[in-house]
Amino acid sequence: MGWQSLKIQAGEETAEILSDALMDLGALSSSIEDADAQTEDEQPIFGEPGEPPPGMWQHNVVSALFDDTADIAAVMQALADSTGQRNLHYTVEVVEEQDWVRATQSQFDPIRIRDDLWIVPSWHVAPNPNALNIVLDPGLAFGTGSHPTTHLCLAWLADEIKAGESLLDYGCGSGILAIAGKRLGAGKVLGVDIDPQAMVASRYNADNNMASEVEFVLPNDMPVFEADVVVANILSSPLKLLAPALASHCRQGGRIVMSGVLAEQAEEVANCYAPWFDMNPPRFMENWSLLTGTKR
Repeated sequence: MGWQSLKIQAGEETAEILSDALMDLGALSSSIEDADAQTEDEQPIFGEPGEPPPGMWQHNVVSALFDDTADIAAVMQALADSTGQRNLHYTVEVVEEQDWVRATQSQFDPIRIRDDLWIVPSWHVAPNPNALNIVLDPGLAFGTGSHPTTHLCLAWLADEIKAGESLLDYGCGSGILAIAGKRLGAGKVLGVDIDPQAMVASRYNADNNMASEVEFVLPNDMPVFEADVVVANILSSPLKLLAPALASHCRQGGRIVMSGVLAEQAEEVANCYAPWFDMNPPRFMENWSLLTGTKR
């Protein structure tokens, strides 16, 4: 058995309407994605801690999965009739049945950060058993170590974190940075993320890496915490808006470490933190940048 993947271009006013209507028309699943993802026009959807997100992306792709017997032309006609949205641009791809577990696992091999630090999926044998090996299941949260931004942050922690320093991982995703920081000798470590699934993935990964004392919380549950090191691997737009909040969580003389920033965005993001931090020259990897600074 196979499936059909229907993708429809939609604006911010119609994306949710189309997604809901497709479920009513028999879709097995439906999701809304940023049509500009992985481009300079990528538009993060986020809110300040404790506030609701501002809305939908301006340019969207509504993706719906149907079984292989569905008449997509009839679905599109019914969609137009039920929503009043006509002349929609769409594509259809056939998704063949396969062993999805093996297909997913094949995408992730052990990742070398340094000779003495590796990220190892749980189904692999560690290439260097004498190294610090962070065992990680990608799960449903961002952060496997494969992306240059995660790699940059991990390399900085391996080089710079000092024994006993407190660490805040803001936007912790899978918990990889918080866990690595703890295993590298950090003292109190706190991970924060707006996604409840990140809490599940982070706690699971922490337990599997002898780092169960690392605390993971949603923003509304975040305790008063002023860290020696604040690391945030998110995106440039939220980093700019979160500058006052992240600065408030870093002690005087503490350090901030940020990624998720394209090389051409580095100066603009660094300028947002300049009122609080003495910023260092950025580091780069595959057009992504790592920004660091010391709080005055």
